[in-house]
Amino acid sequence: MLSAQIQLASYLFASILFILSLGGLSSQESAKRGVIYGIAGMVIAILSTVLGEGVSGHIYIIIAIAIASVIGIMVARKVEMTAMPQLVAILHSFVGLAAVLVGFGSYLDPKTQALAGAEHYIHLTEIFIGVFIGAITFTGSIVAWGKLEGRIRSKPLLYPGRHVINILLVIICFVLGYFFAVASGTSGMIFLLIMTAIASFIGVMLVMAIGGADMPVVVSMLNSYSGWAAAAAGFMLGNDLLIVTGALVGSSGAILSIIMCDAMNRSFWSVIFGGFGDAPSGPAMAVEGEVTAVDHEEVAQLIRDAESVVIVPGYGMAVAKAQFPVFEMVEQLKSEGKEVLFGIHPVAGRLPGHMNVLLAEANVPYDIVLEMEEINDDLPETDVVMVIGANDIVNPGAETDANSPIYGMPVIQVWNAKNVIVMKRSMATGYAGVQNPLFFKENTDMLYGDAKDSVSKINGFLKNLN
Repeated sequence: MLSAQIQLASYLFASILFILSLGGLSSQESAKRGVIYGIAGMVIAILSTVLGEGVSGHIYIIIAIAIASVIGIMVARKVEMTAMPQLVAILHSFVGLAAVLVGFGSYLDPKTQALAGAEHYIHLTEIFIGVFIGAITFTGSIVAWGKLEGRIRSKPLLYPGRHVINILLVIICFVLGYFFAVASGTSGMIFLLIMTAIASFIGVMLVMAIGGADMPVVVSMLNSYSGWAAAAAGFMLGNDLLIVTGALVGSSGAILSIIMCDAMNRSFWSVIFGGFGDAPSGPAMAVEGEVTAVDHEEVAQLIRDAESVVIVPGYGMAVAKAQFPVFEMVEQLKSEGKEVLFGIHPVAGRLPGHMNVLLAEANVPYDIVLEMEEINDDLPETDVVMVIGANDIVNPGAETDANSPIYGMPVIQVWNAKNVIVMKRSMATGYAGVQNPLFFKENTDMLYGDAKDSVSKINGFLKNLN
């Protein structure tokens, strides 16, 4: 067994590794190293906790860890990159549920009932807040998973007076917290259970009121919630490492959410509270123009004649796994001296950094992958833009239609290029559920079909044109 001093030192070392992990994940070049730091930190954290003083039943703990590890490996091997946002969301729900169960167990623990005075009330406050955050995280994450998985419609569920109702429910939870704190023995459990039910309802309604276009921010914010829930569990268990780790996850998730909201020109509080403030009203702007379609050979010839090409990937590329033939196209074009760049929107896909990971998986060089602000400056001088499976992030209605749900969100201004090729399966709307006027512009042509199949056919024609 580890002494308290050695365990504390191990916790400190693990905390440093977690901080280094976050630092490594800040860039693509160091991301792999950051993951290794995180794995090492977690191994040290688990071993230090299991082998710590006062821990018994090691055989059961080891069996539980082994079973969970097998399940984790099986899930990780089975889940596609396109389903990673759903996996992240559902994992957040597990953290929230764990915080709720830890809160219940901590309250029923005889050691808690033996506390007296200020220490007793402080611990009860930790339990109440931890269960409150955990319950919201649990149900909110399940709803987010449902929206990402397509089990729940992506359109926001907006009903009159929802903000007033949510505020009243929070006030009721505070009142229940008072009765919970002054209850004798374990009689306060009924108040804790009622609060848990109310907080669970709040979690459902908060995420249901958030539209599909803002789901990447929601996933990031739920990550923050799960961190604070873990920190609260750390306070309840008296585990310093869990407090530090939870605070790291909570604060980094909140910062990422704020950065994403800034990139989308969204109010942070508006997203979190589900459209708090003014919502678009009135009919959407009428779409003018005619949709024109081209075939694969025409696209290949257009690319062959171009000197500069910009590729804008979206969720459709991820679904089709088209990043690999796209990389082959890039290699072919670059070997011919053409300038090829990628334009990445902050919320392309359904998870922050989703497209960057997919392109890295296909060995696309980091130096040709540019962010939205960088690529927009180059588009007026670009010969051809290929939009692969993207929709909302290239929608000019975000700049021109005040009644659009995505109005005000910065987008990649692909329509400023000389020619635009949009690769989609059909004319269906994107995740935000709004029509895209880009498809009707004179310099835009549609190439229908599966993205991977389409790019492969284009590559074949490009080789034949040599």
